[in-house]
Amino acid sequence: MPAKSKAQQKAAGAALAAKRGETSKDELRGPSKQMHDSMSESELEELAATKRKGKPEHKG
Repeated sequence: MPAKSKAQQKAAGAALAAKRGETSKDELRGPSKQMHDSMSESELEELAATKRKGKPEHKG
């Protein structure tokens, strides 16, 4: 499932970093915190790896 916006992709990247232990889970806020709790590492990887070209900043 590819990311639908740049904001969603950034949130997935932050959640993925926390899940891997690269950053602290306490630093996460909002959607990235929810993604960390509800998604697997492979799902987060898929969202974070989405190309940004042509994506809106936020989904309308």
